[in-house]
Amino acid sequence: MADVPFSCACGEIAGTLHGASPRSGNHVRCYCSACRAAVLYTTGVDPEDRGVELYQTTPDKISFQRGRGNLAVFSFSPKKLLRFRASCCGVPMFTMLPTPKFALAGMMTNLLDSTEAIGPVASEAFIPQPDGTSRHSSTLKLYGGTIWRAFVARVTGRWKQTSFFDIKTGKPVAPVYVPTPQERAKLPL
Repeated sequence: MADVPFSCACGEIAGTLHGASPRSGNHVRCYCSACRAAVLYTTGVDPEDRGVELYQTTPDKISFQRGRGNLAVFSFSPKKLLRFRASCCGVPMFTMLPTPKFALAGMMTNLLDSTEAIGPVASEAFIPQPDGTSRHSSTLKLYGGTIWRAFVARVTGRWKQTSFFDIKTGKPVAPVYVPTPQERAKLPL
């Protein structure tokens, strides 16, 4: 396991992913329309059919050395995933469930100084199929690992060790912005 530095594109936000390894998280490529829309919304660049690479772990594995106050949060719906981005340079950074009690942190892998410690992509989500449906690869790792890590964090109390939520209120550290219908109409949702 390794501690891997990360930063946003401009370097204003910087931190460390602690204990990174293929066993402590899951390197996943997601093809869902929401991940694609989040990247397009924040950067203006459409990942199209390449998918979005994330490392799924728990929030206690992520610490900030500077710039945490530059995190901004948006969600495509009040009850959907929270998406943290850098307010300084706009890049997408993390995805979380809207509650800290289910400890899940999806970190964009392009933020990491190196992806060597997390290993290659181990599973894929929402892989488009010719008939218009989608499927997952390595489903047990994709969902089972996420549920197991969240369960352990809940039982041990590690879910409370988060830089993304105020534990007393259960609210994210920044107000959640929900894009307007006009903004959403431009996205592949």
